[in-house]
Amino acid sequence: MSFSDALWLFIILSMLQPVISRKFLDMRRLQMIDRFQKQRGSRVILMVHRQETMRILGFPLMRYIDIQDSEDVLRAIRMTDKDTPLDIVLHTPGGLVLAALQIARAVEAHRGKVTVFVPHHAMSGGTLVALAADEIVMCPHSVLGPIDPQIGQFPAASILTVVKDKPVAEIDDETLILADVGRKALDQVRKAATEILSARMPKDKAAGIAKLLSSGTWTHDYPIPAHEAQEIGLNVVTEMPEDVLTMMTLYPQPVRQSGGVEFLPGPHQPAPRRAR
Repeated sequence: MSFSDALWLFIILSMLQPVISRKFLDMRRLQMIDRFQKQRGSRVILMVHRQETMRILGFPLMRYIDIQDSEDVLRAIRMTDKDTPLDIVLHTPGGLVLAALQIARAVEAHRGKVTVFVPHHAMSGGTLVALAADEIVMCPHSVLGPIDPQIGQFPAASILTVVKDKPVAEIDDETLILADVGRKALDQVRKAATEILSARMPKDKAAGIAKLLSSGTWTHDYPIPAHEAQEIGLNVVTEMPEDVLTMMTLYPQPVRQSGGVEFLPGPHQPAPRRAR
């Protein structure tokens, strides 16, 4: 083989390597899901949103709950026997209220037990989906988030506060329109969350939790850890199966151009002390 032939072979293999690696990773994911399903006797659904490698003008695109996700999850639930348990792994910053509500209502209506696993975070619309489960499994430091609706770039609750605290004559028409939309959005999310929670707890308790999470008590990115979620009244446990954490390693975050965290892989135990 000549040098030029070897060079071309190297170039071709280099181009194929990412495709082969991706196919191998997809195969490992399916094998892991199949193993977890057999262990639990359930239908396992993962909704994992990582930062996309595709960039526009150098800025990475973020994944979030969208209509495609709701269609896929609803299809998976329809293909599952009504008495078969559902195990849903959530890792998402949130997304469209429409899509999240579709998923949450389908989860709430499923007859078999539904368990939601939150290994890292399920914010906003992800929390809305988690509220529909019979049980939420979290790590001690994984988090949920408020479900207060956002109108454009502003929280609906904050827009209403501005309208409430200022005379109408000093408020422009656009802000008044946003306040009207915000009021409707808050009522809709609070009502929907109450209905979803009421399927598994008394309605007055469900209404209290829904109001707390949807009314702008915290900033929209406020992290609610497992112990606080329990105090709120959600059915949260912290016995996270090791297989769920292993599955998350098969959905790696795309490598950044410069990383700030490094450590040796694998478990670590302190070295045994030597006798003096």
